Amino acid sequence: MNFSQQNSAGAWAKKYHQAARSVIEATLKPYDLGSTQWYVLWQLINAGPTPQRDFLAYLNIEKTTLSGVTSALVRKGLVEQATDSNDQRQKILSITPAGQALWQVLPDPIDLILKTAFEGIPSDDLAVVVRVLSTGTERLNGLIKKGVER
Repeated sequence: MNFSQQNSAGAWAKKYHQAARSVIEATLKPYDLGSTQWYVLWQLINAGPTPQRDFLAYLNIEKTTLSGVTSALVRKGLVEQATDSNDQRQKILSITPAGQALWQVLPDPIDLILKTAFEGIPSDDLAVVVRVLSTGTERLNGLIKKGVER
């Protein structure tokens, strides 16, 4: 990798992602939570009971990973898993009173990241970053859907 590749938008996007993940992990570690567990709690707090299968798309994770995350949250008493009354094969996740209590004291790692990383940066500059990275992401996802050619 040459210098221009190391200093590219893609390289900086990756470095930002890695730094942000580290902040999330460090923020949640004292609460014995991982980032995926936090996102499940966030969804349940903000949207209410949610079909478990919906988290596959929300979080872009595999079914086995979701099962492990869900099991851990249920074991910790933070989430309840119930059978969907409309479809017995499906599970509905909801937050428990213990999960709500934990949520009240949890620091918001996303808010911390945004305030720390982007404080003082003009909104016009941030809009350019969002436009460039969202366009690049859409193009790469389109490439994957078409099938990457060598």
